[in-house]
Amino acid sequence: MIYYKQASSDQELEQILSLQQKNLIKSLSHEEQEKEGFVTVEHSLEILKAMNDECGHIIAVENGDVVGYALCMHPIFGDSIEVLRPMFAEINKVMPEKNNYMVMGQICVAKSHRGKGIFRNLYLTMKNRLPEGFDAIITEVDEKNKRSLAAHAAVGFKTLKVYKSGGKKWHLIILE
Repeated sequence: MIYYKQASSDQELEQILSLQQKNLIKSLSHEEQEKEGFVTVEHSLEILKAMNDECGHIIAVENGDVVGYALCMHPIFGDSIEVLRPMFAEINKVMPEKNNYMVMGQICVAKSHRGKGIFRNLYLTMKNRLPEGFDAIITEVDEKNKRSLAAHAAVGFKTLKVYKSGGKKWHLIILE
């Protein structure tokens, strides 16, 4: 049975990093990237812990193993990960007055568990566990990641803006 919770141990954070490594764009063939999707950012345990201390990452767990995750990234970490700085700059352009959002820093489901509703349930759990005063989740998706774009649209994300950064086209999206 799969259950959803906020990460609460170093072991869970290490399992997130292990799942991340298996799904990084650099770890997958071009075919796998197109068919299965991919993750772009590689986190350190240190930043993952700091982010988790501020707002617990959402994990899907089966038999003690993390089989999916959605990273919660409070806006205070907007300058912490270089590749994500342009996203925060774009958020500030399209929503200069709004600061009641949480960024979903990355979402991933183990290949063995895809197509079982875990993606949707990670977001549902994240939305239900947002700290008081937060009413939206924002993230960005590489335009080449068609699987992820379709999955986010199916959950209810709407496009705020499409922009270019780092030689890629990004879809900045929001779930309210």
